[in-house]
Amino acid sequence: MSEDGIRMVVGLILAATAGAAISLQTVFNNKVNEKTGSWTTTTLALGMGFVFALVASIMAGEFSRIQLGQIDLWYWFAGVTGVGVVFCLVQAMKRLGPTVTISIVMTAQLSTALIWDSFGWMGIEKIPFSMTKLAGILMIIAGVLVFKMRSKEKADLMEVENKKRMLG
Repeated sequence: MSEDGIRMVVGLILAATAGAAISLQTVFNNKVNEKTGSWTTTTLALGMGFVFALVASIMAGEFSRIQLGQIDLWYWFAGVTGVGVVFCLVQAMKRLGPTVTISIVMTAQLSTALIWDSFGWMGIEKIPFSMTKLAGILMIIAGVLVFKMRSKEKADLMEVENKKRMLG
């Protein structure tokens, strides 16, 4: 396999691992939220992540105050964005459940990435917009809607069955 092929396979494995980890973290955060509350959950999730990442960066020899001083000020707001991500995921999970929440998150990520790629914002490589990319996102949205409708039908049937048992 070529070097580019290996790089692609490793990238696919890492991306799939990150996707699974996001789903797992969302479930964990929801369980913590049941006992504590959204802000405490967010604090624990990001605080533990900070400690782990700091230790890992020091152990890997990557941590440098000089490098940190070279980062544009507004990039530091990524941490604030992380707070919003965790808080919103916890709230959405309570209302929608894990599958629908993650499906919507995935759709929003793809839609946002398509916009950022198309404009080449923040110095990323500009990748031309195409109707096939838009069609792919619309298909995912349709899939989420079908999944949600199917879940609602099942919930409605369960409710009817429960009422029948209570009456009969």
